[in-house]
Amino acid sequence: MSTGERKTRRIEAAAAIVRASIDKALAEDKVAILPPMDVEQSLRLVTALGFRFKVTMLDPWYNKGFGGTREDYTDFVVRMLRASGVIAEHVYLWGFPEVIAPFVERIPQPLSLTCWLTWYYKNNPSVIRGWRSSQNACLHLSQPGARLYPEHFLNGKQLELRECGKLRYMPGPTSVIEEALLVGFVGRREQTGHPSQKPLAVYDKLYRMVTVPGDLVFDPMCGSGTTGAFAQSYGLGAIVSDIADEYTSITEKRLGLKRLRFDAALEAVVEAVDGASDVFNQLRIGRDGVDASSDTPRRARG
Repeated sequence: MSTGERKTRRIEAAAAIVRASIDKALAEDKVAILPPMDVEQSLRLVTALGFRFKVTMLDPWYNKGFGGTREDYTDFVVRMLRASGVIAEHVYLWGFPEVIAPFVERIPQPLSLTCWLTWYYKNNPSVIRGWRSSQNACLHLSQPGARLYPEHFLNGKQLELRECGKLRYMPGPTSVIEEALLVGFVGRREQTGHPSQKPLAVYDKLYRMVTVPGDLVFDPMCGSGTTGAFAQSYGLGAIVSDIADEYTSITEKRLGLKRLRFDAALEAVVEAVDGASDVFNQLRIGRDGVDASSDTPRRARG
């Protein structure tokens, strides 16, 4: 056996250990918390392991100073979208409107714009003189044929009409979601200490539009673990991760779960992921015949 063949077998064995650990967590707890890792690492990792998702949630820092800035922000986001479009039927991308707007013209195939969503809140405590921000934007992107579930939002009367075949059309929810910021005394029980935590009620609408219980979702920039919290309450499976150890700890506390630990095996697989070696390419092509874009750079911060 050649050196290359032995290396391939070692990585395949390590990948099997990591995959089995994640599958076990999903089966027992519904949520798998990965160790802290960069968003591009985690996207490539789940692709290599053969996971496919109903939704990928992308909520990066908005390149406005808080959380850091990067000169290649546009390319970075497009890379995330391209990688997400390989593994998920739906993708949500968050940002301030002025940050999100340029990506409407940069959506990589096979994704396309399903809807521009707005989270509207009145209680921003900003001290800026002038206009006070009261919204975040979220692009809902989908693969061709990806299913929506507007029926999840029908009220009791509409459900009765639907059962009788008298519902003339399917009224979906509005594209503006009004929900207060978790700040001060508002949502005190839900607050985790994360500096930009989104309310569970906002994620509730996003996930219910595109999932049913039993579906699998992915949040590689999970922050305080809101995706995991919704998955636990709604019956979804979820794989979540964040680059920050602090936020991973917040997620653990919130969900009552511990991050997965498979240090040696994970290190071997992530090394292949980061190196984009021929061995890694063989590994990921060997799973469902899907090959992620090969131009994804290494070690970009999430």
